[in-house]
Amino acid sequence: MQSIWEKNAQLPTFEPLRREIRADALVIGGGLTGLLCAHELTQAGLRCVVAEAGHICGGVTKNTTAKLTVQHGLVFHKLLRRFGTERARAYLDANWAALNRIRALCQDIPCDFEEKPNYVYSLDDPRELERELAALDKLGRPAALAKDLPLPFPVAGAVRFDRQAQFHPLKFAATIAEKLPIFEHTRVLEVEPGRAVTEHGTIKAEHIVVATHFPFLNKFGAYWLKLYQSRSYVLALEGAPKLGGMYVDASGKGLSFRNYDNMLLLGGGGHRTGKPGSGWAGLEDFARRHYPDARPTARWAAQDCMSLDGAPYIGRYGRNTPGLYAASGFNKWGMTGAMLAAELLTDLVLGRENPYQALFDPNRTILRPQLAANALEAAVHLLAPTAPRCPHMGCALKYNALEHTWDCPCHGSRFTEDGTVLDGPANGNKKMRPVKKDAAHRF
Repeated sequence: MQSIWEKNAQLPTFEPLRREIRADALVIGGGLTGLLCAHELTQAGLRCVVAEAGHICGGVTKNTTAKLTVQHGLVFHKLLRRFGTERARAYLDANWAALNRIRALCQDIPCDFEEKPNYVYSLDDPRELERELAALDKLGRPAALAKDLPLPFPVAGAVRFDRQAQFHPLKFAATIAEKLPIFEHTRVLEVEPGRAVTEHGTIKAEHIVVATHFPFLNKFGAYWLKLYQSRSYVLALEGAPKLGGMYVDASGKGLSFRNYDNMLLLGGGGHRTGKPGSGWAGLEDFARRHYPDARPTARWAAQDCMSLDGAPYIGRYGRNTPGLYAASGFNKWGMTGAMLAAELLTDLVLGRENPYQALFDPNRTILRPQLAANALEAAVHLLAPTAPRCPHMGCALKYNALEHTWDCPCHGSRFTEDGTVLDGPANGNKKMRPVKKDAAHRF
């Protein structure tokens, strides 16, 4: 299982840390968020280093569909209701600024950057499209109603945003990484004020950014309550039509579409990590019915951190953690989210005011309906008497027969059959004893 991005991009490699070093800022995590944070901090004049537990972009970045858009579903009428006009506009403006910053960077980076319109379509509810258009009009951003889409099924219509984009995420990341001081195979084991301890060395830095997808430090921030993880699946098809844009279902449970080169990237099948899902079977069935002449050439899965209220957590890690920051909860929109995080955190590190700080503050209210669902999942799987257990917080792991992994339904950590960690927040491998994969353990 390898994404198309991995097949045609060459990432630079870096040596592990084997000594004590000093820097102004340390970024933990070498995915796109971490690399962009380090890039922006370096551009601002700080001595910044990156510590990556494995290879850069070896986690979720390589599995994205790489859409660059401010249109994160039909979210703006919800944000108006949830946050009010000022903060809803801030969400929109912050993502526009992030998109434009990436657009500017891509002028000097060969990464297959293409401007495309983005469409959020509804299968059967034109009223939700009208509500979204009214919200966008109130927020002062242009959008249009589209009726005739080149999709192989009828829709009620779509909200269209122009001047959105798509790119090759690993070609982009490779260029960003080349000029950064990065240590690969350097897992951070412990974080103290001004200091991070790795397996073979220590990094002293006044500012530490945790950009590990799901924050792995449990002592602060209660991210284990504020976040859950979702898996979704992608099929690359040769011989499918060119659609001329990027498309995503408004419900979040349907299909997404975008072209790259001579392929159509078909995405969908989302479900909470550690729970049952259709995987690639549903996508393959759809392709057989609607694109009978197309041929699958690659398939892969993505994993996303979902916040309580639909906005990412970017800012001070906990209420009382000066010098320690986090970036997570991008709700499936990590490309613009990564750039947004880099710019906001750079301002915080430098002590500058940022107009979006309050909206994305990780320490804002957690009194949202999703909190109860997250707490219930954690309680159920903490109390389940089965083994093996996740080393993050002790939840019972479930065997994923589709991907041959052990997955945590509480917080989304994933392990190979022999216990090698694939996805955090678990911060290390697990010793696995042979376990019978019966109905109590599998999904």
